[in-house]
Amino acid sequence: MTTVLIVDDQQLQRYGFRLLLESIPETDVVGEAAHGAEAVRMTAELRPDVVLMDVRMPGMDGIEATRRIIASGGRSRVLVLTTFDVDEYVHDALRAGASGFLLKDARPDELLAGIRAVAHGDAVIAPALTRRLLDEFTHQLRHRTADAAEDPQLASLTDREREILVAIGKGWTNGEIADRFVLSESTVKTHVGRVLAKIGARDRIQAVIFAYDLGLARPSSG
Repeated sequence: MTTVLIVDDQQLQRYGFRLLLESIPETDVVGEAAHGAEAVRMTAELRPDVVLMDVRMPGMDGIEATRRIIASGGRSRVLVLTTFDVDEYVHDALRAGASGFLLKDARPDELLAGIRAVAHGDAVIAPALTRRLLDEFTHQLRHRTADAAEDPQLASLTDREREILVAIGKGWTNGEIADRFVLSESTVKTHVGRVLAKIGARDRIQAVIFAYDLGLARPSSG
């Protein structure tokens, strides 16, 4: 059972999400919050598996609420939902520690799949935003070769784990990594888990940010 907290300033929107989630046996809506401050408080009290977080709300917005929820060190993961297809929101949400970002016009099955993925420690970004997000990282990328050489978390990786990190940064799936390095997917999964643990990343999205910040990965052209 995946427990979910719905955060949105529009009551009708919250009602729609609740109807959808309560129609699925494996999800349980444990509460609703109408603004960021309430979301932070309720997350601390209810400890849901996933927080469905709106971005634009009066008072504390969803980005700041996400930042505070993640900073608390709790078990809850945040899946950001918004009607606004704005790159800045995606970047800020992921920087704040969100495990995913979807647009509210996503199909019900996409939303449910996103909730399941985030609850299981994976990450998700709306397909339409993925390429632009990588392009944005490239645009903002500063050359930090010296920083990469000196980074203690990066230094803790074996040569193979560093190769896996670069592959994650390129957006490769476990299957693609397995094919490239002639490994079984179970072995790749083990390597990925070790990489995430060593660099202190909650999920693959945070690993991508880490790789891009250190200049280890850039999106391929095309």
